[in-house]
Amino acid sequence: MRNSSNATLACLVGPILATLILAAGMANLTAAEKEVPLDFAGGHDVGRNDYGRPVPLIAAALGVKPDDFRKAFSGVTPAKGGPPSGDEAKKNKDALMKVLAPLGVTNDRLDEVSNYYRYQPQRGELWKTTPAQGHALIEDGRVNKLVIIEPGSGYSSPPKVSIKGMEGIPLKATLRFDKDFRKNGSIQSVEAGESTK
Repeated sequence: MRNSSNATLACLVGPILATLILAAGMANLTAAEKEVPLDFAGGHDVGRNDYGRPVPLIAAALGVKPDDFRKAFSGVTPAKGGPPSGDEAKKNKDALMKVLAPLGVTNDRLDEVSNYYRYQPQRGELWKTTPAQGHALIEDGRVNKLVIIEPGSGYSSPPKVSIKGMEGIPLKATLRFDKDFRKNGSIQSVEAGESTK
């Protein structure tokens, strides 16, 4: 009976030990890797003819093309010397909706998006944003993988991305635009090019 019990125990323990050894070996494969933070800089450019508006973000949130949004705003007459009067505001809203309504944009949605991305640059403000976060897995000076932890939101243009301490490796960010404010202007991917060393 004792020999039978020992044999049974060996059958049970053997696979477990093999699994632990295999896991330890797999851990050693990535032991040389280290996580290095990614740095995201800029990414909040405004077009020269967009008059301070983050058009790519506003257009995406409305579900229209940027050029359609620009066309809509071409009919708006800015107020001089202060906020627009009630009559001026109504005329401007009518001009906007004349172009946007046929594209499926409602008055309420236009107000919601406009309010969300409203800001005062003269006060050093920026529209609502969430910074992106990520890291690179580095082994022997080589980039094994780029990991996006937080895609962020509110980027109107691709930010400059770099690996801290390894700025010679060019990285390219691609943005995602979406009707969802939380996903609009987020980092869809970051790809590495050849080192400039």
